[in-house]
Amino acid sequence: MTFSSLPQDHQRRTAGRRADALMDEDVAWSESDEERDGEQFDREDRAALRRVAGLSTELEDVTEVEYRRLRLERVVLVGVWTSGTVKDAENSLAELAALAETAGALVLDGVIQRRDKPDPATYIGSGKAQELRDVVLETGADTVVCDGELTPGQLIHLEDVVKVKVVDRTALILDIFAQHAKSREGKAQVSLAQMQYMLPRLRGWGQSLSRQMGGGGSSSGGGGMATRGPGETKIETDRRRIREKMAKMRREIAEMRTDREVKRQERKRNRVPSVAIAGYTNAGKSSLLNQLTGAGVLVENALFATLDPTVRRAETPSGRVYTLTDTVGFVRHLPHDLVEAFRSTMEEVGEADLILHVVDGSHPAPEEQLAAVRSVVREVGAHDIPEIVVVNKADVADELTVQRLLRQEKRAIAVSAHSGLGIEQLLAWIDADLPRPGVELEVLVPYTQGALVSRVHAEGEVLSEEHTPEGTLLKAQVHQELAALLEPYAPAARS
Repeated sequence: MTFSSLPQDHQRRTAGRRADALMDEDVAWSESDEERDGEQFDREDRAALRRVAGLSTELEDVTEVEYRRLRLERVVLVGVWTSGTVKDAENSLAELAALAETAGALVLDGVIQRRDKPDPATYIGSGKAQELRDVVLETGADTVVCDGELTPGQLIHLEDVVKVKVVDRTALILDIFAQHAKSREGKAQVSLAQMQYMLPRLRGWGQSLSRQMGGGGSSSGGGGMATRGPGETKIETDRRRIREKMAKMRREIAEMRTDREVKRQERKRNRVPSVAIAGYTNAGKSSLLNQLTGAGVLVENALFATLDPTVRRAETPSGRVYTLTDTVGFVRHLPHDLVEAFRSTMEEVGEADLILHVVDGSHPAPEEQLAAVRSVVREVGAHDIPEIVVVNKADVADELTVQRLLRQEKRAIAVSAHSGLGIEQLLAWIDADLPRPGVELEVLVPYTQGALVSRVHAEGEVLSEEHTPEGTLLKAQVHQELAALLEPYAPAARS
């Protein structure tokens, strides 16, 4: 079966092309294909490997190698289209291309195979695996990246056919996380997830890799070749060592979690409301944090630029203090091991009083991003927390898409973290949605108790304030603990 060739302009795409360009780029399917879903293809067409144009990030000039510093991988992408429309399949592969580029790979080509379900042996079927081998030879690729999580058997069998390294979506995401983790806790969590992924995928190469030989019972030092067994093989030793290292890593992460819990409890004790920024990777969460607080957090137009949660102090227009947390970005089919490993950092979402759910309004499928994030949020037990959907990049997004999202979501607002569009209204919404202290009181606090007045401003909501000869006359809403400290200065107590 022959493939249609890629357009020349796609052949010359550079490695410096950023991930968002790959995500937004239209894939050149024929007009006849756009009007039909997968069930309407004839048998030959449905069975064919379909080349996806527009994914190549090939270098224009050899001097551009300096920009990338090191060409780590030259990859061909392959996906299995089992359900949905052509657009769903192309969006998924475009996202895989963005992930591959973020990991430092050079995307040479991309193909999709239409199947009812992935082949249990080679993911795309033995015949199509041979055709994929031809694509690998034609492009000079050294790696195949599959858009799904492959079983150990599928990885081995597909590698045996295509004769180059095969990487699945999960391994690719783990690699990106390993590159971007900065804190000690983040690095430990990524290492743990990598070991959990690696453990069932270790490959043994027979008894020639035995670490030791089993001895016989005779006094002469053994019972001869016929009675000696292979003992513990190298793969068994590796698995044992990995399990031991995983147990040690879990203990270290548990200890590191204590520091985070102490800080969280301190904020709870002071009754400081918390807002968590959650959303799909590269939706603009860090940019929004900077816009709301001036925090100066790293902003990079790449997937998973933020892995370690950033907590910043912020203030509402009415003067109420709260914390704003930037969290790790979500992605479709986030590996379960990563959800488990990053549970401690995602606890910032589960403990929040309000979630700002940021979605990229310029993305081809923003509804899918919303669904993917909510799926993970449910896993960390944060499904009952109030949510504001923040449709970001509204200044460059299609107006019809933005309006559709605003209609579909119960509480949504269009903003641009880049230009500041809609930020003022968002701040007002945050002010209105933060939980308010439950006790309203009026007190006359002596000037000698200035620290108590400061706590009312920091932890409560001041409704009115007047400076009198006797002290500060406050009308405020505060939490129960602070109300008990203020009780002696209430009018009834003074009389």
